[in-house]
Amino acid sequence: MSVSPDPRTAATVPHADAQPPISPRIAHVALWTRDVERLERLREFYERHFGARAGAPYRSARRPGFVSYFLSFASGAQLELMTLPSDVATEAPHTTAAADEPRSGYAHIALSLGAAESVDALTAQLAAAGVPVLSAPRWTGDGFYESVVADPDGNVVELTA
Repeated sequence: MSVSPDPRTAATVPHADAQPPISPRIAHVALWTRDVERLERLREFYERHFGARAGAPYRSARRPGFVSYFLSFASGAQLELMTLPSDVATEAPHTTAAADEPRSGYAHIALSLGAAESVDALTAQLAAAGVPVLSAPRWTGDGFYESVVADPDGNVVELTA
């Protein structure tokens, strides 16, 4: 009589030809912006308020109007800021959904500050600098301490402990 494998453990039993599991990490998050002026405002925002360091700008020879920066944070995380190429920017809609309005695609960037006190302090600094605070520091229902702000393009940035 043959015994069927237990379906709860069958997936965890290694097979002779099994490949080791992959362990991906997010390499970077990329944000579009409309033009170089806005690109520079975003770069300055993330450098001034979050200590990011921008690499040299990249300008595409193939896509006129495309310029990007890679910003690196002390933690090793990276953010790419990119202008829409000229051929796309003129066709793109000129309205942005409200920050708290769900939509397909990008929802927010979460930056971990390591402590509730750091969330409180940076949120206060950002508010004093005129940065829109979309949600004051608070404990969420799923157990996170966070606040939510908007960058100069209205992208949602979650600050977590």
